[in-house]
Amino acid sequence: MGFKWLAVSSIFILFFFTAETSAQVKKLYGQIRDAHSEELIPFASLEFKNTAIGALSDSAGNFSFRFSHWPSDTLLVTYVGYEDYVLPVDTTLEEIQVIIELERGKTNTEVIIKSKIGKGLIMWRKIVQHKPYNDRARFDNFSYELYNKLEADLNDATNNKLIKFPLLKPFKSVIYKNIDSTSETKPILPLYLTETLSDYYYQRKPRKTREVFKAVKTLGFNSPSISKLLGGMYQNVNVYKNFIPVFDKDFVSPISDNGSAYYRYQVPDTQFIGGRRYFHFLFTPKHKGESTFIGDAWIADSSYAVMKMNLRVSELANLNFVEKLDLIQEYQLVNDSVWFLAKDKFVGDFVFLDKKRLSFIGRKTSTYRNIFINDTSVSGELEKNKLREEVVISDSASKHSDAYWNDARHEELSANESGIYKMIDTLLEMPSFKRFTNLVYFLGTGYKNVGNYEIGPWYNWITANTYEGLRLRFDLGTNTGFNKKIYLTGYLAYGFLDKKLKGRFQGLYLFNKSPRSTLLASYINDIDNGQVYYDEVGSDNLFAIALRKPNVSFKYIKVEQEKLEYFKEWNSGFSITLNSQRRQFTPLINLPVKDSFPVSNGGSPLNSFELGIKLRFAYLEKFLDGNFYRISLGSDFPIVEAHYTKGISGVLKSSYDYQKIGGSISDYKKIAPYGSIYYNLYAGKVFGTLPYPLLEIPPGNNLWYYNKYAFNMMTRYEYLTDWYAGINVEHNIGNGLFRFIPLTRTLKFRQFWNAKIVWGGLSDANRDYNFGNMEHAFKGLDGNPYMEIGTGVDNIFKVFRLDFIWKVLPRPLPEKVFERFGIFGSFRVVF
Repeated sequence: MGFKWLAVSSIFILFFFTAETSAQVKKLYGQIRDAHSEELIPFASLEFKNTAIGALSDSAGNFSFRFSHWPSDTLLVTYVGYEDYVLPVDTTLEEIQVIIELERGKTNTEVIIKSKIGKGLIMWRKIVQHKPYNDRARFDNFSYELYNKLEADLNDATNNKLIKFPLLKPFKSVIYKNIDSTSETKPILPLYLTETLSDYYYQRKPRKTREVFKAVKTLGFNSPSISKLLGGMYQNVNVYKNFIPVFDKDFVSPISDNGSAYYRYQVPDTQFIGGRRYFHFLFTPKHKGESTFIGDAWIADSSYAVMKMNLRVSELANLNFVEKLDLIQEYQLVNDSVWFLAKDKFVGDFVFLDKKRLSFIGRKTSTYRNIFINDTSVSGELEKNKLREEVVISDSASKHSDAYWNDARHEELSANESGIYKMIDTLLEMPSFKRFTNLVYFLGTGYKNVGNYEIGPWYNWITANTYEGLRLRFDLGTNTGFNKKIYLTGYLAYGFLDKKLKGRFQGLYLFNKSPRSTLLASYINDIDNGQVYYDEVGSDNLFAIALRKPNVSFKYIKVEQEKLEYFKEWNSGFSITLNSQRRQFTPLINLPVKDSFPVSNGGSPLNSFELGIKLRFAYLEKFLDGNFYRISLGSDFPIVEAHYTKGISGVLKSSYDYQKIGGSISDYKKIAPYGSIYYNLYAGKVFGTLPYPLLEIPPGNNLWYYNKYAFNMMTRYEYLTDWYAGINVEHNIGNGLFRFIPLTRTLKFRQFWNAKIVWGGLSDANRDYNFGNMEHAFKGLDGNPYMEIGTGVDNIFKVFRLDFIWKVLPRPLPEKVFERFGIFGSFRVVF
């Protein structure tokens, strides 16, 4: 009896003690991550204040504590390269779950090893020494499946003034429903999400790459050319290269061969992950204002391969509209021996006006699966290539179901990301939202769609000049609603001083978009406004009124032109343009009139008919496609052009027989860390005795707005040539000398220089024909050079550029010394 009572009592006491103990267990657990990139931070130190109790987060950034009672009400979290984080602990709670976000910083107070060779420098040398063995470019070939996800969000959505814009009022309710307020800092509004899934193939010798897009998903707009730019072909970051591209600039990699000239290195600790030893490798910039990163990496022992690298663009780096920018690259072991890409992540905070108006977050995540290295299947796929680089998007890529995407994605969409598709779909159906986007499009591009037609650009509607006085113009064209292959456009203009109607009509038939093939027919009867390229500012522009040079004799000539042109391009980058055109010139003011050029062959003065051919080779040139036209994004190789023109008399009262030949070679190259350089070499010759409109007229500029295609200190129609050769060079240095001055470094000014030179001359026959006893004489170069050199300040207020131009040759007369120097302005938006 006593034994039973004792046993029951013991069980009761044990149960009571266990229950009491379990009720008193205190739990604290969670994750530690980067506040900006949201990447988890491994091996961060956690310590309760004024105690010896602490721990490290694990290799995935997780941590957990269990206590019978709270040791302290304050938890201190530290990690090298980040600001210390103090977490108040509510000791009245038994269980606390938390996500701790650390901000990068504290670089000023970190220990800097003063000896010439420290652990960090030795580690950097080891990494560089092993780069040839760790860089994926060393393999004979490889392939992988690539999943890309791009998201754009409005930052601090509840306080953003853009949300409170009156025109957004009709659809604010839809927007506020999708604001993600789960963020620890500021709520965001998801705006855009696109996903792509592709197979990427690479071969080292001979170098070949191929990317086949299997699926593309996007809402709002669907542009195949943008999808290509988001793939692996053009967005492939490799930390083992000496330079890492960030938008249009090259930043010095922390493990560059010359990295020690730009970075300080530290190795604060080592850790074991999965039984393998890794070094914690830190880097900070040596100098302010350089194109460098701040961050850290985990380096595998023995192989010295990068397991993970976190890159943050340094604070004073010369980038526009970027408040913060993080690049993360992770590697995985393949076949337990080779480190290969596992994940890329890009997170950027962009501020275009100010944080309260236009502030966005951009995120791009890339993951890599199904990796094959040195495999015959890769070679077999690359045999399909006709070019060194090929990108293929199937017609069905954008037609996959949601079920397909649920299976194909490498990682699930968050609830926030899933809501983007629903929100955008809802907004696109709202008439008020369509009106808002149409207004933004009209103000930004100048064009407005009205049913199957478009009007614009609005900035050509009203202008004025000395010959026409007030000039009004109205443009009308078709859009894809009218026809997806045919584009018709035209305008009518009227001058209130000359009381004449002018205009143009043009029709384009698009046989094929890629490779491009078109047929163009146009008729124009208007004053030559000096605009040859789409990004030039001609005289037929609202903004040109305030930019005209004073005391310059404006020279106007009317052109009546009928033109037929066929363009054909091949995948190789070779293209041919065939054209025929008839032009009739009528000088209007400050130019020799028609009567100065009598003809005796039955034709009309200043009337020509010609046939022409232009050959162009731009290997692997990239384009941003529109509905009917496209914008070149350049090529990594020089672009070569050659043209030949044959003038024929007796056709449509044409009066002249002649021949023209010419050609050019141009290139744009990044020369990191010294910026970029552009050059254009050109030459040509005219065979025949011709009036000035049919000769070669070096391009001049009558505006104070800088023209990169023209000689800015030269006026239009100032010189005539029938042979010419020249070169234009511009070197954009970046911040250059400005980085040594605190104020200009903070303002992110940029430095450049340029030079333009042309040699030219006239035959005796053409000189006599055009210069003989005429009131409005031209100038000739007589085989001598015309040369301008310039420098200036770029990136003023992020959009404005000032050019200081000196006319070096020919030297002006002493009484015209003011013609030697000019200051020009221009606008451009670049990162």
